[in-house]
Amino acid sequence: MTMLRGGLIQMGLKTSTDKAPEDIARAMLDAHAPLIEQAGKAGVRVLCFQEVFTQPYFCPSQDAKWYAAAERIPDGPTVRLMQDFARKYEMVIVVPIYEEAMTGLYYNTAAVIDADGSYLGKTRKTHIPQVAGFWEKFFFKPGASGYPVFETRYCKLGVYICYDRHFPEGWRALALNGADYIVNPSATVAGLSEYLWKLEQPAAAVANGVYIGAINRIGTEAPWNIGEFYGQSYFVNPRGQIEAIASRDQDELLVHDMDLDMIREVRNTWQFFRDRRPETYAPLTQVG
Repeated sequence: MTMLRGGLIQMGLKTSTDKAPEDIARAMLDAHAPLIEQAGKAGVRVLCFQEVFTQPYFCPSQDAKWYAAAERIPDGPTVRLMQDFARKYEMVIVVPIYEEAMTGLYYNTAAVIDADGSYLGKTRKTHIPQVAGFWEKFFFKPGASGYPVFETRYCKLGVYICYDRHFPEGWRALALNGADYIVNPSATVAGLSEYLWKLEQPAAAVANGVYIGAINRIGTEAPWNIGEFYGQSYFVNPRGQIEAIASRDQDELLVHDMDLDMIREVRNTWQFFRDRRPETYAPLTQVG
């Protein structure tokens, strides 16, 4: 039996959005540090945080102030700090932050750090929503990362960010690229999406024979108050069963052991990859 101990951290905002982005980042990193230490001491092998975890979900605004929240990857302070934690605990860490590629060019990105602290690469959010309360195109350029899978010390790891989860093509691309475990760091509020929260990732896990770790933040964030971030981060197995789930409203480290042997068992039973018919799918790639 090949077991992988995963960790997911969900958290509410720790200071006022009136503060400067660098002060907010400092408060969020200070709040995460004890839970990161707890994860390391508990033997977590792959740890992931929520979407843009050092900041509020600022996309209900269209305020250029938040461009100052963006950091370089891998040379920015948050990635360097997480490299230290990764080395200390021999723990793979997925770091979802606001990325500055150059002045005026920003992405919603997750950096991946291996268990020795080395930087493996990054995934940029591919699908960017632009609807009332979620003005993400003001802040993020759509990524075109090519659905990379990272060969970490412990598993083959994929990352799919928040709104991406509504698009089944990316889940399939990550699985075909070899992912065993895919994390989906999110910032999603109550409403229509809450029903989908426990529907889409389990469906993707089944369709692709993978484990998925889904992470959501908690609480409400003034002054925007677009709704409650409802937490409930969870691990779902390749059969689509939610094996462990966090609370709705508490800062929490969720730790769970995943049986990676189930991937082979499920794929050999259901044979979805054998029975794919990609030669019939060409119209799906046509625009409009």
